[in-house]
Amino acid sequence: MSHDDLSPASRVVALGRQPRMPGAGVNAPLEFTSTYIADGPVNYARVGNPTWSAFEEALGGLEGGDALVFSSGMAAVSAALSLVPLGGAVVVPSHAYNGTTSLLDQLAATGAAVVRRVDPTDQDAVRTALDGAALLWIESPTNPMLEVSDIPALVAMARECGALTVCDNTFATPLVQQPLADGVDVVLHSVTKYLSGHSDVILGALVTPSTDAGRELHARLSTARLLGGAIAGPMETWLALRGLRTLHVRLERATGNARELAARLEGHPAVTRTRYPGFGAIIAIEVEGGPDAAERVATATTLWTHATSLGGVESQIERRRRYPAEPETVPEALLRLSVGIEDVEDLWRDLDRALTGR
Repeated sequence: MSHDDLSPASRVVALGRQPRMPGAGVNAPLEFTSTYIADGPVNYARVGNPTWSAFEEALGGLEGGDALVFSSGMAAVSAALSLVPLGGAVVVPSHAYNGTTSLLDQLAATGAAVVRRVDPTDQDAVRTALDGAALLWIESPTNPMLEVSDIPALVAMARECGALTVCDNTFATPLVQQPLADGVDVVLHSVTKYLSGHSDVILGALVTPSTDAGRELHARLSTARLLGGAIAGPMETWLALRGLRTLHVRLERATGNARELAARLEGHPAVTRTRYPGFGAIIAIEVEGGPDAAERVATATTLWTHATSLGGVESQIERRRRYPAEPETVPEALLRLSVGIEDVEDLWRDLDRALTGR
């Protein structure tokens, strides 16, 4: 049976394995080396590593393209932005991961790029902003406002204008959407989050289509990784591959929890607004009483972890406007909830107690 014939739940387990031979290990090997014997396919570990290859095969197969693993999500962001020519215009959602927007602000300050922020749900505004742009950056759902974009429509607009498209698929994961199938040029992941899933590694990844144009982009991004030194450690990559094996069951459980919690939060007297796109395991709520009340909720939970990451097996909560890099349009009392795999009733009791102050 070909991997292409398998469901995503099976592919996430089956991809990135060694050939089945008597005595061979079931798992991909963890290889620690900086140097390879001459005249082989790789001569130095900054170029390649078998552990990278296994992870890249697995992620690439899930996204339907060819993957590259990077030392962090921001390393992957930096490599993707290296595709923009000097002084080129980048169209980016008004609300997006603040590491991405902070880097774009830095590039704009030095004249290396022109940044155009836009509401990604306003297609007329996107079309206008794309005039003469080099790159359209898509984040769907957005962080932390959970706005959902019409990816095929945005890709079509970008193509009409001759702009490349990059889609940050960290929140949705390839089990929910595969942006390459919608025509996106590069898919980005913070592997730290759902793909690895256990809050114990820092990694990023980029995935390009298995087409001539995609292979050209892949070569450019691979060179950016090689010369920029943004290489992943084999141990971190091996851990990420191990975490990836359970992505389907983790996301299924976390999403089920999120749907139930979102429905209950919608009518909670201490919550003025609930944002949930109907998929995935991230919820955003606005708390009655402003930022101080939101901070009290975030610090009053005992099962939910007050932390700045997401996508782990443990549920996490945070007020995003505590960071200066977040735009003023993010409500001061907004809490981002990364729902984990704990028992949903335990999660609800802990959150309800924090919201009501009991």
